[in-house]
Amino acid sequence: MSRKLLDLWVGIFVAVGLAGMLFLALKVGNLSAGNFAETYPVTAKFANIGGLKVRAPVKSAGVVVGRVVDIHFDPSEYEAVVTFNIDERYRFPKDTFALILTAGLLGEQYVGLDPGGDEKMLAANDVISKTQSAVVLESLISQFMFSKASEAPSE
Repeated sequence: MSRKLLDLWVGIFVAVGLAGMLFLALKVGNLSAGNFAETYPVTAKFANIGGLKVRAPVKSAGVVVGRVVDIHFDPSEYEAVVTFNIDERYRFPKDTFALILTAGLLGEQYVGLDPGGDEKMLAANDVISKTQSAVVLESLISQFMFSKASEAPSE
């Protein structure tokens, strides 16, 4: 094999390796645009969103049904407004409950949808009124510590 042909194969191998690394990096960061399905936007307001980020998954029954597309603060109601796109294939009742959940003990946060029983379905630009904010681990620890401190006998 000539030197030029060997250099060509090494170059191709390196290019394929770099393309594979880029693909994996985009997949891990949830930045790949692999879903071209039609979606409809839905909004929910939360008192605390914890560490929820844009592009976080929206799941129902463990299945990814959408992605968070916008997070902003409503200064009039002092709440976080989360907008997410739901895949057009999935329809949820109007009384669906939106929760901010954590994957594992310290994993990423995502929006969980718990469907209700209403006959009417959510449509584009609807607002989910029933929400549950993120559980903040620091708050739980401080509540536990203060409750234990108040139980201690005073001398």
